[in-house]
Amino acid sequence: MLVLARKVGQSIVINDTIELLVIEVRGDQVRLGIEAPRSIPVHRKELLEQIRAENVKAATSSDTDTIVQTLGGLHDDQPSS
Repeated sequence: MLVLARKVGQSIVINDTIELLVIEVRGDQVRLGIEAPRSIPVHRKELLEQIRAENVKAATSSDTDTIVQTLGGLHDDQPSS
């Protein structure tokens, strides 16, 4: 891991397309501004981990069989070409 020290108003640039700007430092909290192309997703790590955990939970849920049966029934209702 690369560790850099920055002051308020200073930034770092990643791959010429992403800029991280230190907006404010207050106690142990740092506010960052992020400029990145829309094609690059930017997420807070704790939210991304929570979403992944919920997706795993949903995929292993006992309701999976019900969903598969429902979707299978929809397939059977489709008119043939």
